[in-house]
Amino acid sequence: MGKIIEQVAIKRGHQILFKFDINNQEEFTEENLKKVDVAIEFTTPEAAYHNVKKCLEADVPVVSGTTGWLEKMEELRTMAITHNKAFFYSANFSIGVNVLFHINRILARIMNQFPQYEVSITETHHIHKKDAPSGTAIKLANDIISNLDRKNAWTMEQATPEQLHITAIREDEIPGIHNIVYESDFDVLELKHSAKSREGFAVGAVMAAEFLLGKRGFFTMEDLLQF
Repeated sequence: MGKIIEQVAIKRGHQILFKFDINNQEEFTEENLKKVDVAIEFTTPEAAYHNVKKCLEADVPVVSGTTGWLEKMEELRTMAITHNKAFFYSANFSIGVNVLFHINRILARIMNQFPQYEVSITETHHIHKKDAPSGTAIKLANDIISNLDRKNAWTMEQATPEQLHITAIREDEIPGIHNIVYESDFDVLELKHSAKSREGFAVGAVMAAEFLLGKRGFFTMEDLLQF
C-alpha cells in the first residue's frame, strides 16, 4: 500500500519527503516529522499505535488506514480531540466501500422489520493480510448490530441467534471482497463490494491527507464524503 500511495500522491502533485519503515527507524524523528504537512500511516497492527501517537505528539496531521488495533485507536482519537491535533482514520479508504457502509446502515434499518432474514458477512483478502476479520468487515458488522435489534454481537465461531457470523477467507492476492447476505427461506438479498486493485484505497488515503491539511480534530471518510 505504501508504494501505491506514493505513486498516487506524486500523480496528484505532492512530494514525498520521507518513507519510514522497520529498516530506518532512526530517521523517524520529531525533527523529520515536522518537515512534512501530513503523514500517511499504513503499517501493521503492532506498529500503528506508536506511529500515530508519535505524529500527534509532534503536532503533525496523520492519516491512518492500518486495521487490527481498534482497542488502542480510541485513546488516540480522544487525544486528537482534546489536545487539538489532527487525526484521520478509516478501516477502508475506498470510495465504493464507504458508499457500501452507508447503504449497509440503511438496509439494516429496513431489515429490522423482517426477522425472517438471517444476516451474515463474508470477507476475502490476500494471504498477506495480518488481521482477520478485516477492519472493514468489523465496521459493517457493528453498523448492522447498531441498527438490527435481533443482533447484539459478531463472531467468527458458531453463531447463536443473537450473533452475526463473519467468515474470513485468505486467498491468493485478492485486494478485498466484502459480502453482506440476508437470507430467508424464500430468497437471498446480497450487498457486495469487490476491489479490482489496491489503487482505489490509495486514492482515498491521499484524498484524506489533502482534506486533513489545516484541520484539527478527528475525522473519518464520512466527513470527507459528507454522508
